[in-house]
Amino acid sequence: MHALTVLNKTITDCTVCPRLVVYRQAIAQQKRKQYRDWVYWGRPVPGFGDDQARLYVLGLAPAAHGGNRTGRVFTGDRSGDWLYEALYRYGFANQAVSQHRDDGLVLTDCYIGATVRCAPPENKPAPDEFERCSRFLREEVSLLKNYRVVIALGKIAFDHYLKTCRAQGCVMPVPVPKFGHNVAYRLSWGVTLLGSYHPSQQNTFTGKLTRAMFHTVFRRAKKEIERA
Repeated sequence: MHALTVLNKTITDCTVCPRLVVYRQAIAQQKRKQYRDWVYWGRPVPGFGDDQARLYVLGLAPAAHGGNRTGRVFTGDRSGDWLYEALYRYGFANQAVSQHRDDGLVLTDCYIGATVRCAPPENKPAPDEFERCSRFLREEVSLLKNYRVVIALGKIAFDHYLKTCRAQGCVMPVPVPKFGHNVAYRLSWGVTLLGSYHPSQQNTFTGKLTRAMFHTVFRRAKKEIERA
């Protein structure tokens, strides 16, 4: 069995964080009114995409009624609408929408992961939950042998990617890279790290992140990959 398949099975079976288990299962039972006919996934959400990808997109955690409902990362919520639209526009996806696991979506040269794999209350994982889940991020990064560009969606994903690489023996730049929208760092281990504001409604509804700003990051990622 493929190593990433084994990892994703391990992720979906995880019950290590009691608070997250209770929350994700409660949401799956309560549901939102508009999704009352759905059978919610209600489990940790694995990574998704092309295992030979040169682009790795890292988010924070599944949304309660997005990934926790559909079982696929960034699927079924507004953040996913923004992400997959951008991936489609720059040739990393075969369609611009991501609604459910069987909707025909295929990623090319792109893999999507998350810092924490369960939907957390108020979208805020606790420090011990980050720590317990970090083993999955470390293994995912190790198994994706071909990635050359990382888009970190938000400061937490940005910082945890660097923390993961440091734990694996990578030598950090001095000074350590700081998160910002559309910042780029070419790292000594052959990866370009790009920062982007997360396409959460908190950012998109307020205008902190516009589609033009978001697409700029993905256009830059495409150019970096073509250059590599």
